[in-house]
Amino acid sequence: MHQLLTKLFEKRGIKDARELSEEERKDFDNWNAVLSKEELTLEDVKEFCQTQVEVIENKWKDLSVSNAQKAEWIPIHNVYSTILLAIKSPRSAREALENQLNQLLK
Repeated sequence: MHQLLTKLFEKRGIKDARELSEEERKDFDNWNAVLSKEELTLEDVKEFCQTQVEVIENKWKDLSVSNAQKAEWIPIHNVYSTILLAIKSPRSAREALENQLNQLLK
């Protein structure tokens, strides 16, 4: 485990990752994976952003969270979604062009 995560566990009184909730465990696993690498790949960034989008969307579904708190996550969700869109755009553009060219070949 990365030393920053160890310090965070100590600060919060967590002795082991098994004490975490399912949502906290997802965050921990992502953080640990990111911090364990020397260099991130584009796929790492994509996976991280996708996970964060899912975490925020799950918080929005939680009825115990106030609407004011949910509203605070909208800009963060938009940033992660925009990064994902930027990563996926070249692939989408290529697929659209391939479809268009295939239609012209028919």
